[in-house]
Amino acid sequence: MKLTLLLTASLVVSFAHAQSNAPAAGAKTQEPSYTPAERPGDGKPVCGLGASFHAGRRKALREALGDGIVVVRGLPDVRDYLPFHQDKVFWYLTGVESPNAALVIDCKSGREVLLLPKANTGRESWDGELWDADDAWVKELTGFSEVRDSDELAAVLGELVKADTTLWISMHPNVALAGCYDQAAGTDMAIHKDPFDGRVSREQALKDALTKQFSVEAKDFTKKLNELRRVKQPEEIAAMRRAGRAGALAMAEAMRSTAPNMGEWELDGLMSWIQMREGAVGPAYHAIVGSGANSLVLHYGDSSRRMQDGEVILIDYAPEVDHYDSDITRTWPVNGKFTARQAELYDAVFEAQAAGIAAVKPGVTIRDVESACSAVLAKHNFSQFVRHGACHYIGMEVHDVGSGGAKLVPGVCFTVEPGLYEEKTGIGIRIEDVVCVTESGCEVLSRDVPKDRATVEKLVTEQGVLDWLAQRKQ
Repeated sequence: MKLTLLLTASLVVSFAHAQSNAPAAGAKTQEPSYTPAERPGDGKPVCGLGASFHAGRRKALREALGDGIVVVRGLPDVRDYLPFHQDKVFWYLTGVESPNAALVIDCKSGREVLLLPKANTGRESWDGELWDADDAWVKELTGFSEVRDSDELAAVLGELVKADTTLWISMHPNVALAGCYDQAAGTDMAIHKDPFDGRVSREQALKDALTKQFSVEAKDFTKKLNELRRVKQPEEIAAMRRAGRAGALAMAEAMRSTAPNMGEWELDGLMSWIQMREGAVGPAYHAIVGSGANSLVLHYGDSSRRMQDGEVILIDYAPEVDHYDSDITRTWPVNGKFTARQAELYDAVFEAQAAGIAAVKPGVTIRDVESACSAVLAKHNFSQFVRHGACHYIGMEVHDVGSGGAKLVPGVCFTVEPGLYEEKTGIGIRIEDVVCVTESGCEVLSRDVPKDRATVEKLVTEQGVLDWLAQRKQ
């Protein structure tokens, strides 16, 4: 542990030193250091994006449902030695980042009950502050006027549920850090169909238990909540800006640090460190760092190959900040200079993405944006190299909720990411940014990392953190 801490501290100091001193003759050029993102730094519990934001989301859900009782359970304790991360649906409605919590809402009366575990001082001596029903600060921090013990959930529901009551739950598959509904739903289904397992999802188990105990069939409010989630509030957009900034700075440093014979894992680790330095809690999804033929693998995750002179490297990697994700992809030459064919494919993708971003405005659909991207690639006769759609929603999940046919309105956030993948040459090109719809067009939330070919080539020639470390080893 001491060695790890010393190495980490050394790297921080070394980076600052490298950025403030001129490189040796013939070395890459360099740019000034940047200031890391601000954090409170006091170690105190935080209620998500603020009590008023989460209260507003609960009110919007009550109004959308009209009547009935909502019950949502947060995630239980982790099964491993990793930090706890809350389920996205529960966090969206409460801002509570602590295990074994629950929420009950009476849509008609507006009564809201937050349920938390009883105090456990022994556990807190090992794990630090846990939210519990006896903490006086919980009500003030969260805005809940009624906080009860988690083991009173059945009693609270017994007070509210009658024979004719509509009981609402979320059947959205639970996801936390780096989780996503498409991956989670498929995994849950595979477990259920496994003849040697057969477990139902956590959501289905809750539905079955409520039906059995209260003789009332629980209904799914996911569709209503998804439409609320699709249109981001100002607090959410601000969080996504922070995530985009952190991801962009990490991507730019990866470009600077790239060199032939470098391991993909080195850029993976470098970007993870910078993302965390810039306020990230962790990755929005696993790093995709693919050089050479690995650039053709859409979700390549091994980061196990050394990149070679003359190849491109495709990196698709971004962080989660304050429960909101970014999603950024850039492609660049390992040696700092695109070959003629690499440049031809790159310029087509660059043009396609620009056309897609230009098409974003209220009233169109994501499919319209994808069509704008596809038209450019078809014009260049590159349609045969297309392997995926050009857009997906993004928010608390990297592939966020929403219909591709729904009209765009201000506050909707999604990616624009055309790509071309030529098997014969081993060239994979993708350029991806996160956009947020505005009244007149869109804001590119990940704009702080360059993508025009000339600037990208220039950036690769500049001195980066890993270049400096390599010089120190010589």
